[in-house]
Amino acid sequence: MQKITIAKGDGIGPEIMNATLSILLAAGAQIEFDEIKIGEKVYLSGNSSGIDQAAWQSIRNNKILLKAPITTPQGGGYKSLNVSIRKTLGLYANVRPCKSMYPFVQTKHPEMDVVIIRENEEDLYGGIEHQQTDEVVQCLKLISRPGCERIVRYAFEYAKQYGRKKVTCFVKDNIMKQTDGLFHKVFNEVALEYPDIISQHLIVDIGAAKLANSPHLFDVIVMPNLYGDILSDVAAEITGSVGLAGSSNIGTSCAMFEAIHGSAPDIAGKNIANPSGLIQAAILMLNHIGQNDVATKIQNAWLSTIEDGIHTADIYTAELSKEKVGTAEFAAAVIEHLGKTPQKLSAVNYANGITITIPPYQRKKRAEKLLTGIDVFVDWQGYNPNELANLLQQINTTCLSLTMITNRGTKVWPHGFDETFCTDHWRCRFYSNNHEQIQKKDIIQILTNAEALGIDVIKTENLYTFNGVRGFSLGQGE
Repeated sequence: MQKITIAKGDGIGPEIMNATLSILLAAGAQIEFDEIKIGEKVYLSGNSSGIDQAAWQSIRNNKILLKAPITTPQGGGYKSLNVSIRKTLGLYANVRPCKSMYPFVQTKHPEMDVVIIRENEEDLYGGIEHQQTDEVVQCLKLISRPGCERIVRYAFEYAKQYGRKKVTCFVKDNIMKQTDGLFHKVFNEVALEYPDIISQHLIVDIGAAKLANSPHLFDVIVMPNLYGDILSDVAAEITGSVGLAGSSNIGTSCAMFEAIHGSAPDIAGKNIANPSGLIQAAILMLNHIGQNDVATKIQNAWLSTIEDGIHTADIYTAELSKEKVGTAEFAAAVIEHLGKTPQKLSAVNYANGITITIPPYQRKKRAEKLLTGIDVFVDWQGYNPNELANLLQQINTTCLSLTMITNRGTKVWPHGFDETFCTDHWRCRFYSNNHEQIQKKDIIQILTNAEALGIDVIKTENLYTFNGVRGFSLGQGE
């Protein structure tokens, strides 16, 4: 018997959770429930995180959370609880299967069967933001080698275990050569370990276009956090409905399973919500905890219910559906179909078990790291970069000299264009005069000189090489 933690959430959450639990119990799932309260009421009680310590402890004890959608109150600086749970518990892999139910659910893509695997902890979702000047704010995009290795390896292991033939990587490393470039580099390295699986790389914009137009070209797609968040919703919607999709969030010790849609408070309590997303999440959970026979039984019953035209309002059409039912009635129909298999949709068989194990990350030998310069970010209210350069050249030292000024990443000095629009946020690059290593004291001297001239330094970034390879981006136009 497996004990799991459940959270019924907000809005339609309690209705779809009750429907899902009734199916699990009827199918013979060997599980016990430990219910916790999270979400809107916890937020509004004065807990800004939306979850209390007792709830955290329940999840950590049971290792498994089945969660219905929650509502994050507007305003007040409330942080996303979903993001907090994923990051706090190390749930690094978000898995979203997206398969069309054609011809029983409307879709333009009858052959679509794609799994989106999204890195779940880093990228822009670190939420590290700062306002630096009157006109400019920044958000830090953090990509780590361990983060890349774990998610890419998980994608290839998933493909291997589920008999998938191809893994595609979407990134934007033609622009973000350091961050997305690292993700792409690690993807290529890990792909070599799986010669029987086709590996493919696409720039995310053209990849997204192809996914939306020709999803049958893809099998498993692995992406950094932001791209994966956006495109997994796109993929779910073009299969027929976001309401049909569930997702798993997998970590080394804990896992969370949830529907991908929101709490839909406008239809709460009306018995019209589609519980399918949470049902699919529960099936992913059953596979994860080794109850594959029950997962098979529920999935085939759910497919048979869809195939028989018993549909909730969100996917009901006069042409394709036979009966419009509510939340509880849909769950009852799935229970009635337990033991049946679909005739036109592809039946599943998870009976052989699905186990995905990722070895612990092994830190690589440290590279030779040399400090070669510094980017000094300045809040300056002028408009002419030549005037700023004249000022900054006064703070040059015997080791460091101003070599470039950019504004929003575009080089404006030397040889800038009058047409380039500039804000009050300037990146001023000081580089080693002999292109060799400098000392931290040389940077301190630059900042001391800037302070003496009244230059408003708002941040700095050290410039390093790693084994002789530049570890920082050039300016646009440099």
